[in-house]
Amino acid sequence: MGAVVKYIGSKRALLPWIEDVVGRIAAIDPLREAVDLFSGSARVGHALKRMGLRVTANDLYAYAVTLARALVEADALSYPKERLEPILARLQALEGRAGWFTRTYCQASRYFQPHNGAKIEAIREAIELESAGDEHLRAILLCSLLLAADRVDSTTGIQMAYLKRWAPRSYHRLTLTYPPLLPGAGRAIQGDALEIAPQLEADLFYLDPPYNQHSYLGNYHLWETLVRWDKPATYGVARKRADVREHKSPFNSKRRAKGAMEKLLGSLRSKHLLLSFNNEGFLSMAELKALLKDWGYVICLERPYRRYVGARIGIYNPQGQKVGRVSHTENREFLFVATQSKRVQQALLTLAR
Repeated sequence: MGAVVKYIGSKRALLPWIEDVVGRIAAIDPLREAVDLFSGSARVGHALKRMGLRVTANDLYAYAVTLARALVEADALSYPKERLEPILARLQALEGRAGWFTRTYCQASRYFQPHNGAKIEAIREAIELESAGDEHLRAILLCSLLLAADRVDSTTGIQMAYLKRWAPRSYHRLTLTYPPLLPGAGRAIQGDALEIAPQLEADLFYLDPPYNQHSYLGNYHLWETLVRWDKPATYGVARKRADVREHKSPFNSKRRAKGAMEKLLGSLRSKHLLLSFNNEGFLSMAELKALLKDWGYVICLERPYRRYVGARIGIYNPQGQKVGRVSHTENREFLFVATQSKRVQQALLTLAR
């Protein structure tokens, strides 16, 4: 699925790996339902739905729930291209209208060129009228706008900062397209994973929690603002939402992460579990194996993974001066599989060699 926003936690490059593992599990123990508990960009939930599972996607933030509502919950048969394309064409034809969003994110900061910021603003205002109370249609139109905005932004893929010089793609014209909807039903819910998990049950849980101090709300505050459209108070050069300072997951705390993971794993009702993590996380491979061992048979798979672009080009201050050194350009990505089936464990052991 190429049409997804740039996302530091995205599993685009790792998706074939995850799909292979899920396929091997399903060949031994057929899967019907799955939960993507920290859905983020909805890439994995979308892939699981494409594999034929009924997926429940959960996230705490409005932008992630909106993406899941479009890419996991909405049924493409109810929202086909022939229904959506006239609406997208009307939105595309709107004249740009510069206001608070353009001033904040194109002038006071430089995430988008002003002509695209004004276009984003006009389309966002019109989406509420076009969707007319249809939550799935609203989510699909917002998804299209997020994807379009992502294609013309001027960042390295996270919104902790923007580029000193305009990215070449930022000069392109913002263009709405039909999102990669799938036929069939799913479910998108919004809540804290630690509170939601005990209420859910499925054949397979996929977990991709925050693994270090960086908050996803801080990394993607523009998407949250674009979805909520609440003109929040902002702070700093990056013009982050003021509530970024308030929303910290226990998974973002080195002191609290282990306890949060232990609590989460103890609450899951499932036969199979996939957990994504990497070697930059607060928890080591050994710690995660120890936490998982009471849950079921554990297999740890790993492979190299290139860090996001910003980490590879270095750290710069607002004046464009390089102020940090690149420590490393590659991580080790872990995929832990915990299963209550000895047959599944034996089948996956060959992947761990």
